[in-house]
Amino acid sequence: MPGEAPAPGYNPPPAQGYNAPPQGYNPPPAPGYNQPPPGYGPPPGGGYVPGPAGPPPPGYASSDDKMWALVAHFGGAAGMVLGGGAGGWVAPLVALLVQGPKSPVVRAHAIAALNFQITWSIVGFLGLATSCFLFGLFIWPIALLVGGICGIMAGIKANEGQFFTYPMSLSLIK
Repeated sequence: MPGEAPAPGYNPPPAQGYNAPPQGYNPPPAPGYNQPPPGYGPPPGGGYVPGPAGPPPPGYASSDDKMWALVAHFGGAAGMVLGGGAGGWVAPLVALLVQGPKSPVVRAHAIAALNFQITWSIVGFLGLATSCFLFGLFIWPIALLVGGICGIMAGIKANEGQFFTYPMSLSLIK
């Protein structure tokens, strides 16, 4: 209303000489400004990533190698848990026999998983066999947990293209 003081922080436009820029006006860039350095801003072409999941991680020659390494580790963990503590060695053995002669990377992953799962399958079997004694009741579930958890951890590392060194594993197969 006329005669009232403006609200705090309000600056009325100047009475004369104020010209608003025309609609769609873009001010010129500041002096010395060109383009941002390479690597800043969106990638050209909309950020296309090759393939549905990108290339395989370093250390794998192909996505087939990655798949078989994951079969060895995750299959060993699943076999250990679902097989009652004695089936963890099946998937790593299959990976070793099918893809091991063709790929040294898969062979290394399958042998590591196979040695670990054989070791803990023996521990699980001994725990189950001695379950009539009190200590056998504790050994069998521990073998299931160790075989399953370590197999999952190894599979996660293998998915990232890294090698996992299994703890408490006998070197039975070379």
